[in-house]
This record gives sequence, structure tokens and C-alpha cells, in this order.
Amino acid sequence: MRKLFNKADIQINGSRPWDIQVHDSSLYANLFKKGSLAFGESYMDGLWDCEKLDELTFRIIRANLDREVSRDFRAILYFLKSKFFNQQSVNKVQEVAKKHYDVGNDLFAAMLDKRMMYSCAYWDNAETLDQAQENKLELICQKLKLLPGQRVLDIGCGWGGFAQYAAEKYKVEVVGITISKQQLQLAKERCANLPVEIRLQDYRSLNEKFDRVVSIGMFEHVGYKNYFDYMQTVRNALKDDGLFLLHTIGGNVSLTTIDPWINTYIFPNAMMPSVAQIGKSIENKFILEDWHSLGSNYDLTLMAWMDRFKHAWSQIREKYDERFYRMWIYYLSTCAASFRAKRNNLWQIVLSPPTNLKAYVSVR
Repeated sequence: MRKLFNKADIQINGSRPWDIQVHDSSLYANLFKKGSLAFGESYMDGLWDCEKLDELTFRIIRANLDREVSRDFRAILYFLKSKFFNQQSVNKVQEVAKKHYDVGNDLFAAMLDKRMMYSCAYWDNAETLDQAQENKLELICQKLKLLPGQRVLDIGCGWGGFAQYAAEKYKVEVVGITISKQQLQLAKERCANLPVEIRLQDYRSLNEKFDRVVSIGMFEHVGYKNYFDYMQTVRNALKDDGLFLLHTIGGNVSLTTIDPWINTYIFPNAMMPSVAQIGKSIENKFILEDWHSLGSNYDLTLMAWMDRFKHAWSQIREKYDERFYRMWIYYLSTCAASFRAKRNNLWQIVLSPPTNLKAYVSVR
């Protein structure tokens, strides 16, 4: 293990902020047996610590150390299930709502910005998380060319942040759909007295037309077996002169799974699409109008979330436990490191149906 860590300039029990501090030597055998799953689980159990966990994992990812250790039976089974079964079917997709998005509105309210946007912010000319998320919402609205009176569909509307912003600033009507009961309740409260309808609904049951469609941070839960059906559903929901904006995390290669620890503890059955997978899914359905890469912004966003989470922990800790705290810190730190190392990316993609012959001008 020392030899592996040396490749990433990491020392065991060293003095630098990114050096790993090992409290229990059973960690080493577990890492060789179970790989990244054991690394996260052992941190949750307090077997090791690190002052700058994001910097430690950044170095591990850049040196590809996570690909040099074994995967245990659970990780192999997870991979096989992703190959032979639809892990994002109507029934299976409920798992991520129950395990993650319904964990508690108090947690997300404490961690996120005032509009509770749980997706990458846009940090150009922004000093605070609130400003950066407002920037992101404004950028999306401008890319969609919103006009008063248009009807907009928000697939995976979260706690209603985009719907609220678009209805207030651009005078559009918004239908937001979510599979999370916790999100539904709070989104309805936040969007009361606005031309906004929030529904508990799966995207596959849509059967109506909209001027614009937007999906912000939801496509990661669609799954590669459903990409074609998802895009066809969006195309069917979009008027002939409409626009669709897809805001999604993306990967550099085409995979069918995500990291086993993230799958087990944070986002069950999620996966990141690749450029190739998205490209195949839109063939004969959409024209690509714009593709904007924003990955470095997610590193900043995740670190801002972590700062807010740590600051708020004393107010919310009664509902959770220490293992949950360590799990959440590990989640935010390692995800930030993945974007910093450019293994993950963030894309905003604007698509139009072939029937829309209007010239599109990209917005930055």
C-alpha cells in the first residue's frame, strides 16, 4: 500500500494535509480485497482520517490508484446487474428517492443555496453560492430563449428552484415533475401563488406538449438502457419549434455503472452518460445546437456545499449520527476531487427538434 500511495505522492501517517492518517491497520487488507468500496466504508467507520480529504482523493484519482486494487463480490454483482437488468426501471428508480432525496429537507436546506438547487452552479463573477446558482438559472433561461406565456416542463424539478425562478423572472408557466415525496411537498410550498404545477410523476408517463423542456441534474438517474426512450419522451413532449436543455454530469468513457461506494451509499443505480451515449440517443430525434462544458464549476460547488454542511452540522446532528456525517463528508469530498481531476464533467446541452428551423445563437 505504501508503494501505491507513493505513486500519488501520499504518505501513510505523513505530516501534509493530504496524507492519510491510519488508525487501524486492518484497512490495508480490506483495500486490496474490496477496492474503493472498502476505502469509503473504512472512512465511515473511522479507520482512517485526512485533513484535506478532497486533496487526498484528487491525488488517488489522478494516479489511477482506484483502478489498481480489487473489486469485491458486491461490486462485481453490481456490474453484472447493470448489464442484464434495467436498474432504472419505473420500480427501481424509486430507490434513489427513498435513500437520498428523501433523507431530509432540513439537511438539504442547510447545505444548499436559498433556492435549494442541488446541481452545479455557475461561478463566473460570483462570490457566493447564492450568486453562483442564480447565475446558473439565468444562463439556462437565456439558453432556452424563454418568453412570457410559454409552457415549460422541468424533468426532475427538485425543490422547485428553477420553476420558481423562471416563473418569477420570465413569466412562464412551469410543470415540474419529481419522484421524491419530500421534494414535492417543499416545491409546492415554495412555488405557491406562481403559475407552477409540481407533480409526483415519472417522466415515462408524460403525454402533453410544451414550448420548452429542461432537465437539471436528473439525467444521471436515467440509465443507459433508457436513454433512447428518455429522448423520445422529451421529443414527444416538445412542440415543433421548441428547445430542450439538458444539464448533466458526464463521463469521459462509456460505462454502465458508477463507483461502487457511491452506488451503495449515495445514488443507487445512477450512472454518468458519455458523449457517445448521449450522441447515439439523440440521433434522428434532435439537432445539437450547443454543448457547453462546465466541469470546473462543480468542484467549487461541492466544496461550498461541504462548508455549509459542516457549519450547519451542530443544528441538524440530532437527526443523524456520526457515521452519516463521515459518509456525507466523504461523498462531497470525493466528488469534488473527481471534477478537479477531470474524470467527471458537467455539460449543458441545447437540443432542438429537426422541425425547428430557427437559427440558434449560443449563450455564454
